Amino acid sequence: MPRFSVIVPAYKVQAYLQESLDSVLTQSYPDLELIAVDDASPDACGSIIGEYAARDPRVTAVHLPHNLGLGPARNAGLARATGDYLLFLDGDDTLAPGALQAITDRLKATGSPDVLVYDYARTFWTGEVMRNRLSHRLSEEGPASFRLADRPALLGMLMVVWNKAYRREYVEREGFRFPSGFYEDTPWTYPALLAAESVAVLDRVCVHYRQRRTGSILTTSSRRHLDIFDQYDRVFSYLAGRPELERWRPAVHRRMAEHFCALYADPRRLPRASRAEFFSRASALLRRYRAPGAQPLCLSRTDRIRHLLMRLGTRRTYRLLSSLRSAGLSAGRAGSALRRGLRESALRLHYRIQRLLPLRPELAVFSAYWHGGYACNPAAIEAKLRELAPRMRTAWICDPRHAATLPRETALLRPGSAAYWTALARATYLVTNVNFERTLVKRPGQIVVQTQHGTPLKRVGLDLQDRPAATPTTDFAGLLRGADQWDYLLSANRHSTLVWEKAVPSSYITLEYGYPRNDVFHRATQADVLELRARLGIPAGSTAILYAPTHRDYRRSRPDHLDFERVLRDLGPRFTILTRTHLTYADADGRSPVEGHPRLLDVSSHPSVEELCLASDALVTDYSSLMFDYAALDRPIVIHADDWEAYEAARGTYFDLRACPPGAIARTEDELVDIFATGHWQGSRSAQLRAAFRARFCSYDDGHAAERVVRRVFLGQSTPIPAVTPLEDRRPTPAAPTPSPEPTLAQVWP
Repeated sequence: MPRFSVIVPAYKVQAYLQESLDSVLTQSYPDLELIAVDDASPDACGSIIGEYAARDPRVTAVHLPHNLGLGPARNAGLARATGDYLLFLDGDDTLAPGALQAITDRLKATGSPDVLVYDYARTFWTGEVMRNRLSHRLSEEGPASFRLADRPALLGMLMVVWNKAYRREYVEREGFRFPSGFYEDTPWTYPALLAAESVAVLDRVCVHYRQRRTGSILTTSSRRHLDIFDQYDRVFSYLAGRPELERWRPAVHRRMAEHFCALYADPRRLPRASRAEFFSRASALLRRYRAPGAQPLCLSRTDRIRHLLMRLGTRRTYRLLSSLRSAGLSAGRAGSALRRGLRESALRLHYRIQRLLPLRPELAVFSAYWHGGYACNPAAIEAKLRELAPRMRTAWICDPRHAATLPRETALLRPGSAAYWTALARATYLVTNVNFERTLVKRPGQIVVQTQHGTPLKRVGLDLQDRPAATPTTDFAGLLRGADQWDYLLSANRHSTLVWEKAVPSSYITLEYGYPRNDVFHRATQADVLELRARLGIPAGSTAILYAPTHRDYRRSRPDHLDFERVLRDLGPRFTILTRTHLTYADADGRSPVEGHPRLLDVSSHPSVEELCLASDALVTDYSSLMFDYAALDRPIVIHADDWEAYEAARGTYFDLRACPPGAIARTEDELVDIFATGHWQGSRSAQLRAAFRARFCSYDDGHAAERVVRRVFLGQSTPIPAVTPLEDRRPTPAAPTPSPEPTLAQVWP
């Protein structure tokens, strides 16, 4: 029998669930069972739980056939619990390191109480961590264990299930179970504390309570918040059946009034149409369960007035009081809006006028790389859209110097022009791999598609808040405002889905379809490859290495490149290097990093990196996301990780690339030369690493990603069509044939 049963329900928390489960399984105190309950979650929660159960015998996976809600999901975990103590952890929260050891030590020191209350800290999506402001009530001074009557202030703490450990025998004896609906903690925690014969406290943060920007119950507008009335009915019914607990009625009534007022004041929760009903029902319950003569002690004068007005049902007076408190802030906001309006230019006025006109359902606007040319996922989607929906008109936002990259059928939009603002105001579809103009006002009916432009190895979004060297001027609030406009976010793989949902949280729909820009890797022919190589100037029969490093956040200047002269000399005449400088360093000092060698080709200005991939025989990179795309091509990849520690310290990564690389790893220039000179770059071990990497990150890149996007977003087909081709059935474009090496003397003269 384990010491602890940790019950973790999961529903739509795929971006956070692995961190939550890991926080339990990596505890220094290992005597536990983890019961993870998949509440018929429509995302990857079920498969994540299954994977953990398959590799750790301490994990019990429970898969519910239908979505039942948080309370019934916890009950399903309870039914399987065998531990001495029960702990509950929501699927997006985490246990602090060392929490279970601290809890078991405190349980021993306090004589195995019925309930142990411990502390928590709120972890905000901004990166801020804030300890519970009432933590002083968990002081361990005084008796080791006690009845709640000895420390009634504990009833004023957050009444949730996950900041307490419960003796299982006590729970089973009392028959505690969770009801369905929102606020299911309420009818559990009040009875559990009130009926306990012994309670203890632990003055230590044991849980990190995640404050999600979107997706949590506390930020969801729904009529289901009215479930709170049924939950408090259950609490008072419990008190009515236990006469010895009747003395707690005034305190519970006061806490109920505080809860009602807090919920009513939160604009994120109650729909406007439900607010009057909420106030009326709250008033009825406050009158029904009021203890005669009870005084609302320890409350401010304002709170006492609010409770009284709600109990009396005087909603207009209550609203007037709230309005007076916020009038000053509203006036300030109005003044700021007026000042911004006065600064608007004539083009912004034009944009506002255009927004009054009807949307054009046949118009789609595309952009890539901050007004760059025709490229990346948006370009692949635009081409497929013209093929599958020829009635659509498309326009591309780009700087005029990139105009030559656009196809004839696509209109050019110069950034900042009147036509540009007209298109942003009236296009039904907006597609980009970065973000549109910050002043874009998304209209009802407009659909914004964020395609992204790479699988994230390095940290992105909110995960960069503690990396000032990587993002010294990043506007995280602006980033999130942009994300709030996305209807769809395109993901290449499950890893990307989990990263983006956490690093850029918003209410978009994730399309896990693969990257359209990689479709060409399955459509191009070997003739296309040969034509590309000839156009780039790659000598016939040469092995072409595409060298594409990423930028360094910890330095301002362009990093030193390889000693190309030396590398090519050591490798011999069979090799040609195509070097592509990261766009961050484009034209940084007005000179090319490579000059004067016939087998060293600078392809930094080539408009299509996909063409460079097709033309090459192998990729050498460091930490660039290009490796994930190149893996879909199933050609050799070599990682040149000569500064991993510095890169990881400055930027941070989501996993250690050295532990699961897509091919051979070189830590020095000598090792890089040796990998190619010995043939290790294309050996069996490198092939095995690449196969594992492809299976993990290229599960959807089958040549049909653009079609799936067009059919879903533009044609309204909800089922991904065509279905994803299994990895083993794909046939990506092969590299250019290389001539057989000259036969040795032993081969021709035995």
